[in-house]
Amino acid sequence: MTQIDRLRLAVRSPGDLIAAVPYLLGFHPVDSVVVIAFRGQRIVFAARADLPEVGTDPGLPARHLVEVLGRQDAEATTLVGYGPPARVTPSIDAVRAALDDTDLVLIDALRVTDGRYWSYLCTSPGCCPPEGTAYDPTSSEVSVAAVYAGQVALPDRASLSAQVAPVTGSARTAMRDATDRAGQRLQELLDEASPVEAEPVGQTGPGLAEAEREALDAAGRKAVRDTLRRHRRGGHLTDDEVAWLSLLLVHLPVRDHAWERTDGRDEDIALWSDVLRRVDPEVSAAPASLLAFAAWRAGQGALAAVTLERALAEHPDYSLALFLDDLLRRGTPPSRLDGWPGTVAADADADADADADAKAKAVVRARHRRPRRRGPGPRA
Repeated sequence: MTQIDRLRLAVRSPGDLIAAVPYLLGFHPVDSVVVIAFRGQRIVFAARADLPEVGTDPGLPARHLVEVLGRQDAEATTLVGYGPPARVTPSIDAVRAALDDTDLVLIDALRVTDGRYWSYLCTSPGCCPPEGTAYDPTSSEVSVAAVYAGQVALPDRASLSAQVAPVTGSARTAMRDATDRAGQRLQELLDEASPVEAEPVGQTGPGLAEAEREALDAAGRKAVRDTLRRHRRGGHLTDDEVAWLSLLLVHLPVRDHAWERTDGRDEDIALWSDVLRRVDPEVSAAPASLLAFAAWRAGQGALAAVTLERALAEHPDYSLALFLDDLLRRGTPPSRLDGWPGTVAADADADADADADAKAKAVVRARHRRPRRRGPGPRA
């Protein structure tokens, strides 16, 4: 799901809109249904779902897409299905049926296959021939304008997932060594802070002495501050710096300190993408959540989604990742957190279904209290 903030494309025809979709999503959709929301003449939102298999009821994903559209303050929508008619048509029909219960105007419903598109609404052979209308996205002014504006459309969703995958080979070996050194450094920090025996590295739970907590807080705040300052000036973190930061981020106050200073800036997305790719998967939950938050705030919903998929695959109980995944699935607009991190907390007891955005505000004050630990690895 993608909020459209900085992308400005002149869409004058169905062919232009189809050419714009990969830049709205960040990748070229395949076997998908895409909903595009309009407010006036402006595209404000785009969301994609996989096409259900033939014989599978498309009603549930269709209703979910329409519910998400309803949260965008949109006035109209266009549907675009990618794939053969046997798979696209049932999904388009299901979305159209769900739209009947809303005030949204359906501008058009299209199917795209092999360089041609068909309209489900237009029956005039003069403009919508039975054999479909050919289009060439590479020659479209929309594609040219998007590329000129620095927008990227990857070949497919798997290519987007690869951008947040762990590094491999010699880079992974170097990071394992750096993480071992960071672990020794962290243990020395705790030993110096307090003679009381500490928990194992990575488990900064209630067993830590107050002096150890204060030492972690101070080291973590300094690491976050130094990291953000250097990266925003164009610097690059060494493996040792990434490893040290990753272990400190396991301590929740340090993670929250970084979270409060993370927004949707390109620099933030670049930083946490780099950190996430290099960290040991055992401590990937915090940087993955920070990247997902930055991507969501920037309107890059697809990047946020694939990042959360990795986070929850490696740490299925990490509550910040679960919280952000819920925001994304509900289609909560990033604008609900305008003013972050100084947003005033909302009533945490408000209805959960209607107020996913209120949770985002309340969490600034609530701080995601730690649940009872149920196994190794970070939990938050």
